[in-house]
Amino acid sequence: MKKTFLNSIKISIVVLLVMVVSSCKKYLDEQPITAYGTDFVFSSVSTAYSAIAGVYSQLTGDQGYGIRLSLYYTVDNDETQGPTGAADNDRRDIARYSATAGNAQLNSPFLQLFRGIEFANICIANIPSMSQYSGSKQLQRMYGEALTLRAQFYFEAIRNWGDLPANFQPAAVLALTNPLPSRVDRDTLYNHILNDLLTAESLVPWKSELAGIGDPIDERITKGVVKALRARIALFRGGYSLRNASAQMQRTADYLTYYKIAWSECNDIINSGQHGLEASYRSLWHDYVCAHALTDPANEIMFQVSAIGGTGVADTKLGYYNGPTVNALGNKSINILPTYFYLFDSTDLRRDVTCAPYIVAADGITKTPQVITAINDGKYRRDWISSPVVSPTSAVQYLGLKWQIIRYADVLLMFAEADNEINGGPSAAAYTAINQVRRRGYGKPIGTANATVDLPAGLSHDDFFTALVKERSLELGAEGIRKYDLIRWNLLGTTLNNTKTALTNMSNLVAPYNKLPVSMYYITGTKADDGTIWKNSLYTTAPSSTPSGTTKITWMGVAGTANAIYATALSRFATGFTANKCELLPIPQPARDANINLTQNPGY
Repeated sequence: MKKTFLNSIKISIVVLLVMVVSSCKKYLDEQPITAYGTDFVFSSVSTAYSAIAGVYSQLTGDQGYGIRLSLYYTVDNDETQGPTGAADNDRRDIARYSATAGNAQLNSPFLQLFRGIEFANICIANIPSMSQYSGSKQLQRMYGEALTLRAQFYFEAIRNWGDLPANFQPAAVLALTNPLPSRVDRDTLYNHILNDLLTAESLVPWKSELAGIGDPIDERITKGVVKALRARIALFRGGYSLRNASAQMQRTADYLTYYKIAWSECNDIINSGQHGLEASYRSLWHDYVCAHALTDPANEIMFQVSAIGGTGVADTKLGYYNGPTVNALGNKSINILPTYFYLFDSTDLRRDVTCAPYIVAADGITKTPQVITAINDGKYRRDWISSPVVSPTSAVQYLGLKWQIIRYADVLLMFAEADNEINGGPSAAAYTAINQVRRRGYGKPIGTANATVDLPAGLSHDDFFTALVKERSLELGAEGIRKYDLIRWNLLGTTLNNTKTALTNMSNLVAPYNKLPVSMYYITGTKADDGTIWKNSLYTTAPSSTPSGTTKITWMGVAGTANAIYATALSRFATGFTANKCELLPIPQPARDANINLTQNPGY
């Protein structure tokens, strides 16, 4: 007998993954996964807490944000591109927009997202029925967390696959009434989870309120996260998406309703004083993210995916699959596009955090700078990892780095975008929000106006939007956000084409790229990890002779088809993209085999 779609994710109402929360306040650890009946799981606050940990567990691992959702699905865009090599019906094809329904890397993430939805559904169905619920702020928080996590799982699934079945009850209940569910319009799903998040806001405390209910500060969801996620989803609900019925990119006529939701939620977070920007962009990533921190002093880190255990179930390959190699260990599978590297100007401090143009020697310290087509993304770097430090001789692939889902900087930029759209132009508050991000990016005091970096006053709606599009890329580069931003703005196809043109011009050293250095000279034996590795400027033509104490590399090479940009970057960049098709991934064929009512996305 054919398995149903619901049965294919192997969940029943009487079985739940229960994870024991570790003493270091992470919601995942290396304890065995145990199955318990719901009567036991939802009999006490502590066991319900373990059930919520089981929901969180579905965010991570190889099939979640450990590698596939974070690093496979988010490229190619105008910031980064995926791995070199021939077509493989695997990760390379996904990066190049050539995935088919039989691609080997689609089905398991699809199922894990729905497994997360199912685990959340079990908690949502049972926690409010517990005898202790009405008097327990902790249980009420858990109920809100379950609603929020379900929204995150659905959001991730929708932005990759579009219309999906509406699974808002445990599978055992749905199996009795609708065992082979059809796909439901994404707007209906978005509206449901937006309403869920509104409910969750009243249940989940602000970070400053945790002690009052007896909860520690850890990686769990707080009210700021709920509001920020609701703002993000509202912008997608109000944005463009590829519609199944028309096979066209469209947005609904009431889109401003959702921009107003985003504005309100972001405004609440800003006015709450619960979250802020770290003074140093580098410190945020070097001293907190790559140091395995639970949080940072300014609470800019709002929602991150825990990673622990050194396995594909509960850890991440961040810093191994991507980022610079150390002692030749690592994959270097994500490259910064040369055109994105030069989107940063010479004084933008974010460039040397987002872009890592080197590999690291066997000593774990000495750097060998690379050509422009071999720059890696730099926010998750093995050579930055501490607490504990990873030995340069260790072949471990799981490094415990946490994928960042929401930062406060994104809240400020979402607010600025929504404000500009609602008002037909930016208000003073929109300028304040975006300029705070810019000032931090250039190393200026965040709360002090600075004419050298602040956007000029009096911008039109369109000019401010153009600046906002660029600023989101500079601030959030290589964080898995860009491709989906471009889709909701209906700019993906145009941007990919413009990027190909710019790469062609750069490979031919055509203006504005004709003044860039063909060669670069790095300080031999350098141990630096930023722009000080170079002896000459990245923004002017190179000296004619090799400076003392340096080593020469061919940064871009001579103009023409022999140029590395043409031969290496452009030759594989987004080669399979087709408009009104590739904005969505194909529904995985095994899921369609399990449920004959799952139709395929346009063009596949």
